[in-house]
Amino acid sequence: MLKQWIRRMQQVEPTRLLVWGFGLLCLLSICSAVASGYYFLVGIPLIVLTLYVAIVDFRSLFYLLLFCLPLSTEIVLPGGLGTDLPTEPLMIGLMLITLLFFISGNRLAELRQFWHPITLFLLLHLSWIYLSSITSNLLLVSLKFSLAKTWYVAVFYFLAAYLLRDPRDQRKFFWIIFLPLLFTVLVTMIRHANYGFSFVAVHKVLHPFQRNHVNYAAMLTLFMPFLWFAWRRQPRPSFRWWFLLFSIGIMLLAIYLSYTRAAYIALLAGVGAYFAFRLKTIRYLMATGIIVAVIGLAYMAQKNRYLKYAPDYDRTVTHYKFDNLVEATYKMEDISTMERLYRWVAGLKMSPEEPWVGFGPGNFVNFYRSYTVTRFETYVSDNPEQSGIHSYFLMTLVEQGIVGLLLFLLFNFYLLIKGEQIYHETKDPVRKGIAMSAILCLVIINVFLLINDLIETDKVGPFFFMSAALLLNIDQRNRKESTVLSS
Repeated sequence: MLKQWIRRMQQVEPTRLLVWGFGLLCLLSICSAVASGYYFLVGIPLIVLTLYVAIVDFRSLFYLLLFCLPLSTEIVLPGGLGTDLPTEPLMIGLMLITLLFFISGNRLAELRQFWHPITLFLLLHLSWIYLSSITSNLLLVSLKFSLAKTWYVAVFYFLAAYLLRDPRDQRKFFWIIFLPLLFTVLVTMIRHANYGFSFVAVHKVLHPFQRNHVNYAAMLTLFMPFLWFAWRRQPRPSFRWWFLLFSIGIMLLAIYLSYTRAAYIALLAGVGAYFAFRLKTIRYLMATGIIVAVIGLAYMAQKNRYLKYAPDYDRTVTHYKFDNLVEATYKMEDISTMERLYRWVAGLKMSPEEPWVGFGPGNFVNFYRSYTVTRFETYVSDNPEQSGIHSYFLMTLVEQGIVGLLLFLLFNFYLLIKGEQIYHETKDPVRKGIAMSAILCLVIINVFLLINDLIETDKVGPFFFMSAALLLNIDQRNRKESTVLSS
């Protein structure tokens, strides 16, 4: 009887056996979860399926990760650690797969495609993060930060550059992210409508897709250049043309209803940057910005002028109407603005203590208390959620020192200056549009980084590195075409 069953199973196609086996695994995991009360066991088939896809075709796993970016949710694990599901486990798995892929099968030669100044500046930035982690005041915290940065760079720069070379893959990149992003926007707006689109209710309607309204607005705003370009290249009139035009309207409305001041500024900056890139003036604008920033900091530091801007503790409050919030912002009475100043002042006082290598990546929140100025204190300065300094550039200065900040600035400046050059050198209209979308995405992210810490979040960080990867691929394609034409 057993021999007949074995013989019969040998005659069954392997694909059918896999399907039966997976179905049996699903049944056993469900029964085990119900019987034991450990309902996480239901996820075992998903893990097995993910591993199977990773072995057979990791390209599909990468696209799954892209699809999950708008849908992921942040959870807090025992011990206070947080993670994003399912994106962070997918990133870690894909990082390992990327490493194995390039070191196996004599593929090391393919790494030559990454030999580019963009890669060099990125690796310099990453190397300094490792170095400042070794010299960190809290080594374990900094190592965790460095590991997270490693899988972001490995997956969204190196793997993305390898997988998004073909125009078809670049179109997939857009649609695979856009459709779930639009879904989250529609769900959020429907839920928000039940509260009359009130300012107070924004935080209530974002769960589970977004941590807060800043992350939500940032993701919508940075994706707008890609959406705009996708609409521009559709034949008109057509279903896709009308669908994307409708989507642009919905996304702009969603950005407005997020009530995020940084998003409005970033969107306007993106429009201005578009014309700056077209006119080849981005380097002059950046130089002007640096000069203004240096003069402003010097002015505020001289004779402790910054103390004149300390808030009135009794008048600095949380506002429940957006128009009141805007008014309070320029009157220096908004609690979120003044809490930022409270932490920025602490950060600027911390920097001279560890000027070259900083306190170590991820360590601002662990050391800033003793450097705060009580005159800038607000009602939320106890910081129970352990949030950061709310300025990525200042955070880099405090945690990685002056060298770390300079390397990050050089990487950013090179991306924008080289991106402008790539845009003007590109002849193909599709690639030209993608290049412009990538550099505008970088501009928008950098505007957010002035008053937020967002690169280490899965809603923003992936697009920063993928935009760099797209510019790398377009530049290399341009070089190949110019070589062919000149030969």
